[in-house]
Amino acid sequence: MARTPSNMLPLGTIAPSFKLLDTVSNTLMSLESLKGKYGTVIMFICNHCPFVIHVNKELVSIANSYTKKGISFIAISSNDVNNYPQDGPNEMKKHAMAEGYPFPYLYDESQEVAKAYDAACTPDLYVFNTDLKLNYRGQLDASRPGNGLPVTGSDLRHAMDCLLQGETNTRPQMPSIGCNIKWKP
Repeated sequence: MARTPSNMLPLGTIAPSFKLLDTVSNTLMSLESLKGKYGTVIMFICNHCPFVIHVNKELVSIANSYTKKGISFIAISSNDVNNYPQDGPNEMKKHAMAEGYPFPYLYDESQEVAKAYDAACTPDLYVFNTDLKLNYRGQLDASRPGNGLPVTGSDLRHAMDCLLQGETNTRPQMPSIGCNIKWKP
């Protein structure tokens, strides 16, 4: 397993706009149509990465809890499907349905969205405020496959709680660690 860290996009960065195919509904969806009332979480994930598989249940649990509080969740897969066909749109749809994703699972075929967000790994997590300014980027929590720590989502939960309460997140923001995004040659 490659261990690639997040690039840690500067806080305050405005979320780059996009319009991508939602593999579940087979419709084009934009950031503007999906953004949440109080915040938006954008997650670069994929089907096969052991780091994502390790946290999938917690991502679903967090999304189910915080969507009710006005935060929307958007998952994006940007992997090269020629070399990683298990991450293609049909497989993404099957995976999203099997995992019970309560959020759209968008396909970034051109990889331009991943580049715009300076995404590096899966999972790579970003929390934007109501004005789509970056408020948090980094890890879900300190759990990784094989390190024995429980998956709690504590870092992401804390960031969203601060956002909802109008407080500054003063905790250090640690990069996510995961598989590198599979870039096209």
